[in-house]
Amino acid sequence: MDESRDSTGPLKGQVKDQVEELGRQGLVILAVLQLLMLAALYTRTEPHPPLVIPLFALAPFLSASIALAVAGLLVPGRWLSVAASITALISFGPQKWFDASFPQIWPAVILAQIAVAMVTIALFRDWQERRSAQ
Repeated sequence: MDESRDSTGPLKGQVKDQVEELGRQGLVILAVLQLLMLAALYTRTEPHPPLVIPLFALAPFLSASIALAVAGLLVPGRWLSVAASITALISFGPQKWFDASFPQIWPAVILAQIAVAMVTIALFRDWQERRSAQ
């Protein structure tokens, strides 16, 4: 999320700050959820994610996803936030609604999807403002 202020008025600047904050909150939610899933994986606390999925081992993937979310918080920019959202959806995306473990993991799945929506709204509003400024 870009930290620049809009100089067209205090109300518009306030809305921009709120939208940026929404995106940051979404990234924090994604980082915390994935960190806790990684902890559950390491401690084998049920329900924990599988150790390995067909494409890769899950612990390094979760670690990379957490790193992207934290980097998106620390470094203003769209691409880190997009990458953090995409990697989170691999773990918590709509496909999880049809997973056999959904009755146990639904709070994390729904919260992660809401967090991705929060980041997406912030990115979309940022894109709109940049486009209208041109």
